[in-house]
Amino acid sequence: MLTIDCLRESPIGPIWVAQSDAGLVAIYIGAHEARLREIIARLTKADIRRDPGRVQPALAQLHEYLHRQRQSFTLPIDNSILTPFQQEVLSLVQQIPYGQVRTYGDIARALGKPGASRAVGRANATNPLPIVIPCHRVLGSDGKLHGYGGGAGLETKAWLLRLEGSRLI
Repeated sequence: MLTIDCLRESPIGPIWVAQSDAGLVAIYIGAHEARLREIIARLTKADIRRDPGRVQPALAQLHEYLHRQRQSFTLPIDNSILTPFQQEVLSLVQQIPYGQVRTYGDIARALGKPGASRAVGRANATNPLPIVIPCHRVLGSDGKLHGYGGGAGLETKAWLLRLEGSRLI
């Protein structure tokens, strides 16, 4: 069973959260509950229900982050829907400090796979937990913004980096 609810008012639009008994499963930045349900259906066959109380800690931490009251998250993550490679990549992405950035190549080298920048990019692109796993902190080798699936895409990525005071944006 997954529970979902929404942080309706945020500077980047509504943020939907899905959580299992083990932890966060998905975050979707956008206005439509139906889209979150589609994403979840691709990832798992679990039943879904609304339960504001159960996901409240996640919604509260997202609110704090978006209002510069939090720099890291203390939420359990259910990574059972991720491949082992995605888990490796996203574990490294999760370690990028607030306000700092890395390139896809940096992550590939940290994995010991210096030629895997594109695979790192694909793993980053399929990150089911944007913001909590801060894929917005990963840039192209040219230091520019490349791809972001949350909210308004690159505009949202740039906004999140500015929020954190990133020097490169």
